[in-house]
Amino acid sequence: MTSNALTKLVAVLPWWDWAALIWFFAVWIGYAQFAKHRATVQPSLLAASNRVRRQWMLQATKREVRVVDGVVVQNLSTSPSFFASTTILIIGGLLAVLGSSDHASSLVAEIPFAARTSSLVLDFKLVLLAGIFVYAFFRFTWSLRQYSFGALLLASAPERDEFTVLGEAAREHFADRAGGVVGLAAETFNDGLRAYYFAFAAAAWLFSPAAFAVGTAGVVWVLYQREFRSGALALMRD
Repeated sequence: MTSNALTKLVAVLPWWDWAALIWFFAVWIGYAQFAKHRATVQPSLLAASNRVRRQWMLQATKREVRVVDGVVVQNLSTSPSFFASTTILIIGGLLAVLGSSDHASSLVAEIPFAARTSSLVLDFKLVLLAGIFVYAFFRFTWSLRQYSFGALLLASAPERDEFTVLGEAAREHFADRAGGVVGLAAETFNDGLRAYYFAFAAAAWLFSPAAFAVGTAGVVWVLYQREFRSGALALMRD
């Protein structure tokens, strides 16, 4: 990209909009890294539930009939499937709005306290929202596939009597593998949900850059409270 083209791109938005946008991505990426590191020091809701998933797979090796375990995996996979389908509808709606941005710009201008912007700036904001939901769609669909891999591992597990012969080491190894795959599916699903949260902050950009920045900080506060300070975590950890 030439310097002239870069200058034109920067000129599309005022500096405070660019500052809010940089803050948004810095906080999103920064919080993801913080949560991953923090979970090694203080258990998070995801880390605690992953330990339960491993324990679940360990118990599955001791059951003669594992129909219930298969049903549980199938039920867990319905959440990413639902969100993936919903995300497709949201992306379609955003693309439809992009196709009639002039009309959408006039509607946004009628919202109290909403920033008065050109159609080009509104398109930029809608593209950001669409990009967030595209990312969420990929995470949800990958989570769905990972759950199917977990179901395959569970279905291919040796019978209970075979584990008795193979010993506890075989049980532990299977629990690590199957529990790890199901845990990865849950982590990927969590990434998609986190994108939904940040999409609400991005929607606040329609009102003003200040609302965008404050909404981003508010989303991080909500995520931190739920992942590290929630009552569910206290129960799962105990």
